[in-house]
Amino acid sequence: MNDTPPNSFRNMPDDRGHFGEFGGRYVAETLMPLILDLEKHYRAAQADPAFEEQFNDLLQNYVGRPSPLYYAESLTAEVRKDAPEGKGAQIWFKRDELNHTGAHKINNCVGQILLAMRMGKTRIIAETGAGQHGVATATVCARFGLPCTIFMGATDVARQKPNLFRMKLLGAEVVPVTSGAATLKDAMNEALRDWVANVHDTFYIIGTAAGPHPYPELVRDFQSVIGKEARAQMLDRVGRLPDMLVAAIGGGSNAIGLFHPFLDDPDVKMLGIEAAGHGLDKEHAASLAGGGPGILHGNKTYLLQDEDGQITEAHSISAGLDYPGIGPEHSWLKESGRVDYDSATDSEALDAFQLLCRTEGIIPALEPSHAIAAVVREAVKMDRDKIILANLCGRGDKDIFTVAEALGTEI
Repeated sequence: MNDTPPNSFRNMPDDRGHFGEFGGRYVAETLMPLILDLEKHYRAAQADPAFEEQFNDLLQNYVGRPSPLYYAESLTAEVRKDAPEGKGAQIWFKRDELNHTGAHKINNCVGQILLAMRMGKTRIIAETGAGQHGVATATVCARFGLPCTIFMGATDVARQKPNLFRMKLLGAEVVPVTSGAATLKDAMNEALRDWVANVHDTFYIIGTAAGPHPYPELVRDFQSVIGKEARAQMLDRVGRLPDMLVAAIGGGSNAIGLFHPFLDDPDVKMLGIEAAGHGLDKEHAASLAGGGPGILHGNKTYLLQDEDGQITEAHSISAGLDYPGIGPEHSWLKESGRVDYDSATDSEALDAFQLLCRTEGIIPALEPSHAIAAVVREAVKMDRDKIILANLCGRGDKDIFTVAEALGTEI
């Protein structure tokens, strides 16, 4: 049931899947019947208390939700050392890295596999970059006894070997993709090709809040458990809402999951952090900062592209942020002015990664390390009674080899 008021920021997308000028359905004619069928089944699931009950039961008893809300007291104290007098906001984390499989991805995968079974699909495919979505997809497929094929760029296969092995242990077939830069964009291209060829029995579990409608909406809705929990936990713990939310953005599912339940709270500022790679004037993956509107993977959104509209390669030290586009709702939120967007470089993310390790005993993934870099920047400018809440969307086990190599350290 949608009880959102008509003038709400949360009352999107429209019936055609558009967030303002962004979103929509730009897919092969072969896929259109399946996309429409998916939307029909999703609307039915939204109205079915049994679906919500099963989803919530799995989140609680399989995923381990609610994830904790944590006051990072030591990190806050460290930030205050270099802050002007009276400055240094409190830093809090929504700890979705403590979910089963180690990231926020599992929330969405649980919801989508339940939809796949409602639709009678018997085979699952997915794309993955950092491997966390691939692991989460393989996990739910193992849980429900469905075969799955994961498409993963060959570059990411090489730099995410722990997650590659986890997917294989869980019974997934992992297909390395060698086209293009052999990263997330290319893996998604191959997944879409497979889907077109096997549309009769295959369900595509898309890992982020992008793709053709209704994927951006349904992924957002499944991930909104993050923000719903955080909102209730903040009110319970401190008696008020945070002053600022911060989340890293590749395609944008963890960010929109945190932001969406707060969009109608005007006093809560929101900051999405893209990957600036080697710098916005060099190689990066910041579509909003360095791109423009275009069409990719079934939706219109901000993309990295050349003067001829050809997609350019993205770069980030983080495999999960190494994507030349962004979810269409983020493009709309940027244009509407409701959410601010900034970026962090590879170097800044590495520094933040090490800082959180040293101060809190938490090893974050490289994806949220970009958000942590921004949190530190913002906290020193804000009064001490202000609260920043960041989504710690993944843990760093998968990234230790990448970090060690970047730091010139042997393991």
